[in-house]
Parts: sequence; structure tokens; C-alpha cells
Amino acid sequence: MKTITFYLDFVSPYAWLAFERLPDALEGLSYSVDYRPVLLGALLQRHANPGPAGIAPKRDWTYRHALWLGHHLGVPLKMPARHPFNPLPLLRQALACSEDGRINRYVAETVFRHVWQDGLEPLDPQRLDALAQALEPQLRPGDADGSRAKALLRANTDTAAAQGVFGVPALGVDGRFFWGQDSLPMLRACLEGDAWFDGPDWDAAASVAQGLPV
Repeated sequence: MKTITFYLDFVSPYAWLAFERLPDALEGLSYSVDYRPVLLGALLQRHANPGPAGIAPKRDWTYRHALWLGHHLGVPLKMPARHPFNPLPLLRQALACSEDGRINRYVAETVFRHVWQDGLEPLDPQRLDALAQALEPQLRPGDADGSRAKALLRANTDTAAAQGVFGVPALGVDGRFFWGQDSLPMLRACLEGDAWFDGPDWDAAASVAQGLPV
């Protein structure tokens, strides 16, 4: 049985779409998933990437595209009242339910739904209190000051960056990473043993000469 590492940040609509579609996309296959929250902004910063929200027309398109994908895929998705927002409180709340950087699917789903189903302000204090109450049965002992959750988030983000992860969702298996909700069919093919992955094209992509000055 293969283990998939799923790097996610709750600020990403595509991470939510991939999270929801993953069971159907991989139906019939034997696998397990390690859900690991990371700070998307830190990954973008490492590559001097402003992200979609840093380019006004791209921001508008990203939101339209995410909303359409939700409609097309049958995944409930409403843009939150403000976006982007600082996801740190949500990431740390999720990791307060972890001892090793992994969270279970219930925790991930609870936080994702908090952001992407109601069209409300994700960081509203009352809503954060309600989220904390919903997650309370999942809390792990020994982190009253939140220092463990902060350390786990840093470690997850640093590990992801060291593995070449540049955005979310990023799903890794056998040393290969698949980025974006639209890579789920490719991930399935890899898990099924598609012969393409034994050929030269995966590695050849990295050897294409750069045609612009860097």
C-alpha cells in the first residue's frame, strides 16, 4: 500500500477541491494519506512568487475558476468574505490536533469547511471559537501555549520546501510530487503503475534548457 503525502494550506481553494475529490479520484486503489499543513505564503516567498492574489486580473480569474470547478465537480465552494487572509490561526488550530505534523481527515475537513462552505469571514473571532470547540475532542495534550503546533508548521513547511514543493495542493508518492487539483488523474496513473513513469519524460522535463535570462 502506497502512502501519499498531501501538503495543504486552508487558504487555497484548489487544496479544498483536491481534498474533496481525492477519494473519488483514487477509488478502488489501496493507499493511505498523510495530511500535512504548510504555510503557502512561505513557499511562495522562497520562489519570489506573489501568488495569484498578487496580480489583480489573475486574482479575479482564480476566484472565477475555483467557483466554476466547485460547480463542475459537485464540490460545495463559496469564496470567503475576504481572500487572501492570514491562515496561521487555522493552520495552528489544526496542528494543535497533531503530535508529529500529520492531521487526520476529520480535522482537515472541519477546517476546510470552515473556510470554503459558508462565504463568511474565516478569522471572525466567534467563528474561530466555534471551530476550536469543534476540534476540541481532537486536541493533543501537552501544548497549552501552542509552541508545538508552531514548530510542527515550520517543520512541515521546511520539509516541503526541501522536497521542491512550491505550492499547494502538492501530493507526493515515491519521491514524485503532483501539484494542483487537476493533477489527480496523473497521480492515479502513477499509483496504478502506468509505464510512462518508468520512461525518460519525468526526468527529462528538468533538463530542458532555460531560454530566458535568470
